[in-house]
Amino acid sequence: MTERRDDSPDIPLPRASLIAYTALMTDESSDTLLAGYRRFRQDRWPEAKAEYEALAAGQKPHTLIVACSDSRADPALIFDAAPGQLFVVRNVANLVPPYEPDGQLHGVSAALEFGVKVLGVSRIVVMGHAHCGGVAAMRTGAPDSVRDFVAPWIAQGEPVVRRVAEAVEPDQVERASEEAIVRLSIDNLRTFPWIAEREAAGTLQLSGLHFGIADGILRALRGPGRFEALD
Repeated sequence: MTERRDDSPDIPLPRASLIAYTALMTDESSDTLLAGYRRFRQDRWPEAKAEYEALAAGQKPHTLIVACSDSRADPALIFDAAPGQLFVVRNVANLVPPYEPDGQLHGVSAALEFGVKVLGVSRIVVMGHAHCGGVAAMRTGAPDSVRDFVAPWIAQGEPVVRRVAEAVEPDQVERASEEAIVRLSIDNLRTFPWIAEREAAGTLQLSGLHFGIADGILRALRGPGRFEALD
């Protein structure tokens, strides 16, 4: 970059950190992130500057979305959302664990609490997607290389997926499993008392969706076992 802007305070670093604190982003020809940032600054920022300046005063998203971390299913793109509209929580297989205030580290639950109690979202959406690797691992087992965190994380969905796999035809197992995980996460959302209370009062809506990567179609949960394509 030709211009260096650094508003950060000078913080003493451990000696080892002076060697290579982080990888530098300097070569646009080989760094797709840097190239994307340059396009953002050149093409998007001039027209969005006022919008971002307003957002600097605070955010008020209308929807909290729990989605998979999969790079092919980006909620902001799928919903053509502007900055500040969506509060997005992404993890492997779009899972919501049940309410468990035990003082341990619960990233999804913390995001839910912040989105509902502080930001005051009016809707929570759980969005699964086709060809989900996390749900596939619930059926076949997580690879040995991801036993530290992925395996115990997806274990919470394995019983549901096993039941679904036994109840449908083989060619329906993949999608039925993905839809079952959306339903499981919706059910687990209702174990949070402050979510259940707001849903009962009509101030918070819960929605389940499934995104088809190959066809780009969103299907919405309409009943206990029924997803229908949206127009």
